[in-house]
Amino acid sequence: KDSAVINRMGFNNDGHAAVLARLRARAGRGGIVGVNIGANKDTLDRAADYVAGIEAFSGVADYLAVNISSPNTPGLRDLQSRKALQELLARLNEARTRQDRRPPMLLKIAPDLESDELAEICEVCMDGAVDGLIVSNTTVSRPALKSTNRGEAGGLSGAPLREMSTRMLANACHLTGGALPLIGVGGISSAADAFEKICAGASLVQLYTAMVYKGPGLANDIAAGLAKLCRKHNLSSISKATGSAVDKWL
Repeated sequence: KDSAVINRMGFNNDGHAAVLARLRARAGRGGIVGVNIGANKDTLDRAADYVAGIEAFSGVADYLAVNISSPNTPGLRDLQSRKALQELLARLNEARTRQDRRPPMLLKIAPDLESDELAEICEVCMDGAVDGLIVSNTTVSRPALKSTNRGEAGGLSGAPLREMSTRMLANACHLTGGALPLIGVGGISSAADAFEKICAGASLVQLYTAMVYKGPGLANDIAAGLAKLCRKHNLSSISKATGSAVDKWL
């Protein structure tokens, strides 16, 4: 009914060692490998968990996503406050200096931030603390859902998140003056949706939920659709559209 998903899985996985072995086994197969790092639910030192992720995956990742915005790990979103974020990023960047390989590190933020909270995050990140932002994670809000399961706990993704995440993306682009690469995420299910994100400031886009409904071939369909949109708008490259419609969302 809503082309959406509510998940409350948290960061369930087999752990660093198992994931690292899988990534090493697939080395050389091509594609971009982004590794999402987070904190354990019952940890006493969240920053130490992120540092462990930096140390484990810097050698195999094309980029690292520092996830401080999952709504399913109690207290995790508190890391988005200025002081906590500054302290976390300082420890992560110190850990990065010790690595032989230093892939880009991007910060993944929530779509439920207030405007002043987003401004603080952008200010912290503009100091060179990260290489980009991923906008955004799932939302705890429930914007006009039709499904009788709309009251379920967890993070909402998919079509209902599209406008909210795009507005936050445009504001992040405005606040950073386009100086930070932004990955647009949330509600993308077509080439038109991806193009909207790009025009709102995204240099790259990601999607997941739409594949539940439309299958994995959707990525190729969107790529082909974006090529058509480039021709329609007389763009020599899709990057020429980045940030071209930011003002529409402010």
